[in-house]
Amino acid sequence: MKRVLVCHALRAIACLALCVSGVSVAAADGPAVVRIVATADGHQLQVDGTPFRIRGAGLQDGDQEALAARGANSFRTWHTPEDPAQVRAMLDRAQRNGLMVAMGLHVGKERHGFDFGDAAAIAAQQARLLEQVRAYKDHPAVLMWVVGNELNLEGRDPRVWDVVEAITRAIHADDPNHPVMTPLAGFDPALADLLRTRAPSLDLIGVQLYGDIVDLPRKLEAARWDGPYVVTEWGPTGHWESPLTSWGAPVEDDASRKAALLVDRYTRIIEADAAQGLGSYVFLWGQKQERTPTWYGLFLSGGESTPGVDAMQQLWTGRWPANRAPAISPLRIDARVATDSVVLVPDAEHRAHVVATDPDGDPLVFRWIVREESRATSIGGDPETLPPEMPLRLAEHAGGTLRFSAPTTPGAYRLFVEVRDVQGHAAYANFPFHVGPPPAQ
Repeated sequence: MKRVLVCHALRAIACLALCVSGVSVAAADGPAVVRIVATADGHQLQVDGTPFRIRGAGLQDGDQEALAARGANSFRTWHTPEDPAQVRAMLDRAQRNGLMVAMGLHVGKERHGFDFGDAAAIAAQQARLLEQVRAYKDHPAVLMWVVGNELNLEGRDPRVWDVVEAITRAIHADDPNHPVMTPLAGFDPALADLLRTRAPSLDLIGVQLYGDIVDLPRKLEAARWDGPYVVTEWGPTGHWESPLTSWGAPVEDDASRKAALLVDRYTRIIEADAAQGLGSYVFLWGQKQERTPTWYGLFLSGGESTPGVDAMQQLWTGRWPANRAPAISPLRIDARVATDSVVLVPDAEHRAHVVATDPDGDPLVFRWIVREESRATSIGGDPETLPPEMPLRLAEHAGGTLRFSAPTTPGAYRLFVEVRDVQGHAAYANFPFHVGPPPAQ
């Protein structure tokens, strides 16, 4: 991802936020001693004896400087690369930026063909992970170890938790200074019972919820889970939770709506639990294709930050940035909304309209794109291919209004609009539509 434009004022905010957290990662020498301590009020994460509430994002490769400047104090990864020089460069960079890292350790998944009855494969995997732990455990930017990711998603073999337990115990033996956790897709009583009986050595758990994060308190209560946790992924409403068109295309929220949901979910759920919750990692500090190129990333592919980034800065620091991203309304075609399951006549002319404003009065540039609808059926963030862009015949293009001709080939498509200011910020919206009669569902 290209470097995001960050003003000096934001860097000052990042330094202030680091001081507030009570931890100076850059000043540390040797491994940080990280503990989860029982207090009169519940559980507390401490780094070198100082309380540390996680204000972070998921970031494998990306702009750490922008993350720190926005007020974060940590990020998580999903795997540890094989190249030691790459990992040390990442950790050294994190240390310079005052960020602590929850280090992802890649564990094979049943749905990807890993056999949890294969003793040789399990032993080789554990040896590989312990080699990584030993290599980086003394780096002062390491916060904790993250064993696997959503190993329960589409998984039915309970022996996976025996493997997690064995890895956890081995890490504890080699590294007494950092907690060990595993992130879970959702949470329910049956899963909680498996963890209690098969992986009791875990120091905490990660929970990953999107639209259903509003049910987290109820889920914890139903599972009788009173231990510490981190929300290791959260963000927009997932594509599997969203309204569908009549042909099955998910309807995505616009950038401003997503930012509002981030604020609501963070204040009402994540920050409301100071007894068990140790903080969170918002998803995703970067950009990726998953059903659409904008669904989960907080940045566009060109590196522009969106209203969600501004919202996270306000949540982390209590202050909005000096210059904010544009605001945007839901996109409409022929005055209809996406949930109307709009069907267009091939090559016929139609009108799309969106309202975008800039809180700082910056000039706005609109970009309109039509792509084929994604045919991906993958789950759990597996890689997807960006659908091809289709030629867009324009009749008129003025600000937030577009007159265009529908594609001539019947099928499912999606109209995207990106609105950029001149300060490195952007907003977006999109609209799934069908050309010609959609197939029966």
